[in-house]
Amino acid sequence: MTEWLRRDKKYNINKKRIERLYRQMDIQAIGPKPNTSKPSKEHKVYPYLLRGLEVTRPNQVWAGDITYIPMKKGYMYVIAIIDLYSRFVVGWSVSNSMDAEWCKKVLEEAVEMHGVPEILNTDQGSQFTSDLFTEFAESRNIKLSMDGKGRAIDNIFIERLWRSLKYEYIYLNPADDGIELYRGLFEWFTEYNTERRHQSLNWEVPQSLFFSSKPSLQLVGDGFEEKNKLTSANNLS
Repeated sequence: MTEWLRRDKKYNINKKRIERLYRQMDIQAIGPKPNTSKPSKEHKVYPYLLRGLEVTRPNQVWAGDITYIPMKKGYMYVIAIIDLYSRFVVGWSVSNSMDAEWCKKVLEEAVEMHGVPEILNTDQGSQFTSDLFTEFAESRNIKLSMDGKGRAIDNIFIERLWRSLKYEYIYLNPADDGIELYRGLFEWFTEYNTERRHQSLNWEVPQSLFFSSKPSLQLVGDGFEEKNKLTSANNLS
């Protein structure tokens, strides 16, 4: 936040002031939420492939996950897939239920728009271990990697994405319905991809880093926006 205010908003602000203001906002952990990662005993679980792996380029490793989104009345679910090298969100969707077809569709559209990753890392949730999801991934020669049971730290980058999304938007702006939630998510993910600077990336923006090695792809494409819009809208009714 300090770097964003300094570079993008041209404020001469001290990091300690930001920390003090965060304390005044009383940001703290939220209570338990529904489990979105229930495994299936009948499904195959894949080994974790990221231990000791150096991620050096876009599309080397993607990570996918589902999270629970509370609203004023009820809740919905969001899936996101990010590129670990750049933190660029290559695909996302919101739905009122979790199923393998939904997850597979988001991965399929991400591959169509941004190419095929070498590795896709997820948790052991039944959606990701289902035949529908794994067969599609393997048909595209994507190596599947799965976190150890109960080890959220194995997918730490997407866990950080969820934390930022919820503290910066969801908890401050609980949506009335799915359409309002989608519109807010669309704005947040767009800003995250195109404006958010990451200290671990030498203050680069995800979009710039992701496309720096992919000159043939468009930086901000209507196709990417329309595909997310279609996938999400089909799951909001």
